[in-house]
Amino acid sequence: MRILLINPNTTAAVTEQAAAHVRRLIPAEIVPATGRFGARYIASRAAAAIAGHAALDALAAHVAGCDAVYLACFGDPGLLALKEVSPVPVVGMAEGALHLACTRGRRIGIVTGGVLWRPMLTEFVAMLGLSERLAGIRTVAPTGGEIARDPDAALDRLAAACRDCAEIDGADVVILGGAALAGLAERVQPRVTVPVICSVEAGARAVVAAAGLAGARPVCPATDSVGLSEELARILRAEG
Repeated sequence: MRILLINPNTTAAVTEQAAAHVRRLIPAEIVPATGRFGARYIASRAAAAIAGHAALDALAAHVAGCDAVYLACFGDPGLLALKEVSPVPVVGMAEGALHLACTRGRRIGIVTGGVLWRPMLTEFVAMLGLSERLAGIRTVAPTGGEIARDPDAALDRLAAACRDCAEIDGADVVILGGAALAGLAERVQPRVTVPVICSVEAGARAVVAAAGLAGARPVCPATDSVGLSEELARILRAEG
């Protein structure tokens, strides 16, 4: 099995961190792809919008020969567009983590880095039709990129936010979200009384399951474009 792992942030170190974590979890060849342009780490709507384009660009350049695509960025920028054009199944990190959380508990909490993610994730949960399952979203001030650079410094804040999700918001399962937070859920778990889900792991397992379910994707109308990479322009022209 060959999985294309797309990190639409432009920080290659985060891509490699997530890819290394996923390689330890699933029996598949992982093909990492970092965003060719855009923000170093997505922490705003503008950066997320650009990241959607970067994810499409990465898919067009690297999807050949892959069995599935893992959009390894919590918040899943460009997820529906990727699903629309991809020749193989696409699973987003937040999408996979939320679906797993729904099997582990009734009320879901989310903890991530970057204060602007709260409204963005609230809207994403609504898009998936899971608003009624959401107990609350807690963000810590450091962005995911800052947490990746010094995870030890963020552990206390992340654990406190997870506890707040459980004790104040009423969550009975908490997602620790973000590619840069790979592996931190197991370090936070002893300080939290409810299950803490690693979004990187949850998404990885979801994409393995999806790889065996390849089916017909929506047929998009051929679209002419200007200024895009040739690979992406070819996909939009419906040339494969």
